[in-house]
Amino acid sequence: MKARDVAVQGVLAGVALVAAFFVWQREPSRAPGEVTVEDAQASALDRIRYDEETRFVELFRDPQDRDTIWVRLGNKPAKPGTGPGATDGGVAQSELGDAGADAGSIATMGTDAGTPASPAPVPPPRELRGNDVALKLFSRFAPLRAQRDLGVLDDKKLDEIGLAKTERGLTLTLDGTPRTFRLATPASGWGAPYLQRASDGHVFLLGPALLPDLEAASSRLVDRRLHTFDVDGFDRIVISSGTRSRTFVASGKPPGAVQLSPVDAPGTPDDFARNWHDRLWRLTPVELLGRGEALPGPAPTPAFRVEYQRGGKAVGELSMAKTPDGSWYARTEFTPGWVRMGGGLELLAEDAAKLTAPR
Repeated sequence: MKARDVAVQGVLAGVALVAAFFVWQREPSRAPGEVTVEDAQASALDRIRYDEETRFVELFRDPQDRDTIWVRLGNKPAKPGTGPGATDGGVAQSELGDAGADAGSIATMGTDAGTPASPAPVPPPRELRGNDVALKLFSRFAPLRAQRDLGVLDDKKLDEIGLAKTERGLTLTLDGTPRTFRLATPASGWGAPYLQRASDGHVFLLGPALLPDLEAASSRLVDRRLHTFDVDGFDRIVISSGTRSRTFVASGKPPGAVQLSPVDAPGTPDDFARNWHDRLWRLTPVELLGRGEALPGPAPTPAFRVEYQRGGKAVGELSMAKTPDGSWYARTEFTPGWVRMGGGLELLAEDAAKLTAPR
């Protein structure tokens, strides 16, 4: 009896293991009714483009590092008699935020009341580094899934759901081949995200969380960090102002301020240098210029520069410059271009000169 019981238990255990194996191999469960709009591997997705009437957003992989996502933000040329961002009341406003500023431009109005002047030239798009949200969002478009497949709808129904005359669109580039879709424009300005596949006219109901990040790309998808390391990522800094420079030993742990001591007196903390660097470290940009975008006006001379080192090797740097119009810009080892900072940094530049003055 005992031997037979053991055999039965062994068979049951084997059946359980086989069942567990098949459950493990099965595809992850989907939401009820979820369908595939475009079946593709995430590795095949090269670019996502989101279009509206006056602007566009693109997400694409870095050719040298496919784990890095770039965000391209730009405006479209204004149609005759209209200006980008004009409201029904004729008051022009930027469609694109600080981006930052999504490379936005504002249409100018003529002197005659309500008469629009010639639209200003559309500036080049801005290419900005994508953040972790952009990287996660990118992977969600391949495969592209929807909540429901509504099939092919007649013209009346397409008009009801905002697909008859829409200028919103979505393009996925998969292994170099574009796949195009039309996106509904709800009459009320918000509503269910309907999508129409251009290849066969099928209409799908997308999930509510897929498009909002693209619609607000400048605030949600752009990496605004100046550095990728924290205060414990360096052990020495070199502050330069004009032709003079001074080196400090650094030690600290986030989220506190880094402790700075002159390299020739490592046991003597310099509170003035610590406070100065803490003010600098906590600055955040108010506008990001795109990759390769030049500053307005002639190239400025940096007011001061900070080099970060660890183990005798440079790990980062920050240069701060003031343009002729009084704006302050910074550039680091991580930013793709210059970034505009807030005003009132003259004191920071003056104190940098004091820190590097001969002792």
